[in-house]
Amino acid sequence: MGYSGFQVIKEGLFGQKGWKPVWRDPEPKAEYDAIIIGGGGHGLSTAFYLAKEHGMTNIAVLEKGYIGGGNIGRNTTIVRANYFLPGNSEFYSHSLKMWEGMEQDLNYNVMHSQRGLINLFHSDGQRDAFARRGNAMINQGDDAILLDREGVREYLPYLDFDNVRFPIYGGLYHPRGGSARHDAVAWGYARGADQRGVDIIQNCEVTGIDIEGGVVKGVQTTRGAIKAKKVGIVVAGRSGQVAAMAGMRLPIESHVLQAFVTEGLKPIIDHVVSFGMGHFYISQSDKGGLVFGGDIDFYTSYAARGNLPMKEHVMDAAMTLMPMIGKAKVLRSWGGIMDMTPDGSPIIDKTPTEGLFIDCGWCYGGFKAVPASGFSFAHLMATGNHFEAAAQFRLDRFRSGVGLMDEEGTGSQHNLH
Repeated sequence: MGYSGFQVIKEGLFGQKGWKPVWRDPEPKAEYDAIIIGGGGHGLSTAFYLAKEHGMTNIAVLEKGYIGGGNIGRNTTIVRANYFLPGNSEFYSHSLKMWEGMEQDLNYNVMHSQRGLINLFHSDGQRDAFARRGNAMINQGDDAILLDREGVREYLPYLDFDNVRFPIYGGLYHPRGGSARHDAVAWGYARGADQRGVDIIQNCEVTGIDIEGGVVKGVQTTRGAIKAKKVGIVVAGRSGQVAAMAGMRLPIESHVLQAFVTEGLKPIIDHVVSFGMGHFYISQSDKGGLVFGGDIDFYTSYAARGNLPMKEHVMDAAMTLMPMIGKAKVLRSWGGIMDMTPDGSPIIDKTPTEGLFIDCGWCYGGFKAVPASGFSFAHLMATGNHFEAAAQFRLDRFRSGVGLMDEEGTGSQHNLH
């Protein structure tokens, strides 16, 4: 079903009885040309672009839970292209361009709002670093404006500019940055893939990967064995566990990242704001809730829940930056399982097993990467060649040490990224 304003009005007048299921609920077939393990944003977008760009329709997406139940529904919904290093910069620039055409491409409202992103800085050294980053963004073809203290005040007058520990010196403004509705992104890609013949199979956990003579033959699942010529692993924080089924040990650790949302409030925060000294970021949703988060929990875990000390740390940063929100009631929190690489940058590559591919290691960057990750991974699975914008996301860089992309300059330690 195509969506339109006319359709919305028609259904409103006739009792909303004409809507059809957004995607099918098929039984798994015995064999597919390609299987995508993981029905999150990256897996669904991979299937969509395999069908749309490469004409592959005999594809299955296997999700152990339900669509939208993993990290795609457990994030702070920020979309941006303010990366600095070659390899990352062109990839996220490409991803932002895809975000800007996504709703037309999917015929689905993902509520993409380019409200602007402001990264605050609090010292002369941080100003110099952000000036350099802004120039790199402009050279990449994206937008960046360096704001002084009064420039920030024009956009964000409600901040505590005179905080004794972290006075605000200025900010780097990325006007095309913003946010989107995370659930809608999953639903839009699922619908688009289904329309092109992709089987989306929920409640189907992969329990093994079949390999013969170094070549992938298919997977074992809770709903039986399924054969496939190509298999893509796109399971975020579970990447290490699924790769182990193929005898691989990935250079990743899985950490919990918490996020929070308050009760609905009147519009007060027009932009996405990032606190440079507290690793705190906040925006306001279309429903009025303040959506915010901070650091990962700094211990490895597969539990999609966080701990109280990190909650306190994030709330401290919120109050330091904008004391005005102190009386807002936090309605809920959630945890996503982050697959952290040593250099803070992702992996999109072939594996040593022929026909087996891996897309993982997104650290904090997973949501904003959804369209370009799926596009690049689909290109790799279909053609065997790396898409140019993702060409440096090689797995072997961790073996050789050549081509590491330490975006934050914090060293090769997983939990520092």
